[in-house]
Amino acid sequence: MSKKGVLVIINPNSGSRLKPNISRLSRSILDENKFDIRIVTTEYAGHATLLAQKAIEEKFQYVIAVGGDGTINEIAKALTHSDIALGIIPIGSGNGLARHLNIPMDIRSALEIINLELVEKIDFCVANEQLFFTTCGVGFDARVSYQFSKSKLRGGFNYLRSMMIEYLSYRPETYEILIDGETTTEKAFLITCANASQYGNNAFIAPQADLKDGKMDVAILSPFTPFDIATIGLQLFTKQIDKNSKIKIIETDNITILRQQPGEIHLDGEPMWMDSNIKVYTVAGGLRVLVPDGEKKKESPIQLLFELLFQQIRSLRNYMEIPMQLK
Repeated sequence: MSKKGVLVIINPNSGSRLKPNISRLSRSILDENKFDIRIVTTEYAGHATLLAQKAIEEKFQYVIAVGGDGTINEIAKALTHSDIALGIIPIGSGNGLARHLNIPMDIRSALEIINLELVEKIDFCVANEQLFFTTCGVGFDARVSYQFSKSKLRGGFNYLRSMMIEYLSYRPETYEILIDGETTTEKAFLITCANASQYGNNAFIAPQADLKDGKMDVAILSPFTPFDIATIGLQLFTKQIDKNSKIKIIETDNITILRQQPGEIHLDGEPMWMDSNIKVYTVAGGLRVLVPDGEKKKESPIQLLFELLFQQIRSLRNYMEIPMQLK
């Protein structure tokens, strides 16, 4: 029986943590009795999409994305509606899709999932013809994403720092929202269309979002005072944000958001500029993904808080290491 083709696409610029030799790990852990393994490295933005498109032409069975949500987006949008399944080795800053799918953050454990060859179909979404797989949003999170993209420093600690800086000057906007033929007007701090439950780093903006229900959860966060920040932050990282009176979550398969002028939007954490009229819809079961064996683990709020603490310790350590590497 012929071996199945596996293309491993590595983004060497993803994340902030020091990474082992992923090429060597891939060849030592992936089952070479079953797979014909080819490993490539991206060289510029958008390169991963071209490599994935070539994998379709060459009839690979699996394409493995080694990177963060931005890298996954580049690769996955080329694989939608194809017979190729996407594998994920998360080495990014947030890793929202991997975390939702319960893919381990440990590189060795994530590679072992590929050997299982368990494939599920998940949804993806489209915003003005731009594909996303976890979240897209306008408002505060889009502004932070834009500012964060200009920094050389990555990781959760630096993202939190960008959030605090932007909060001091940010002014919420008023939006018209069209869902199922009904239009409402909302003054919002942010609006997030969530295909997956979280932004990344276990920040759960839509705790009940399901990648396989054909719908997105639209989270609308109203303006709030500085006194609300601690409660909102705690609930965001403990899957309790949907219980806050400042947030409204609507389940739908399509939405139109009209804002006063064009501006920033983020798709899977990557910022871009988009028109004032934004149409978002869901495509059910449009992407094949390699997933772990077994049920998704359930974590208590206390467990999530401890994981958040350890994330920030690791991020702070990387924050101190990276400037030394840049010298």
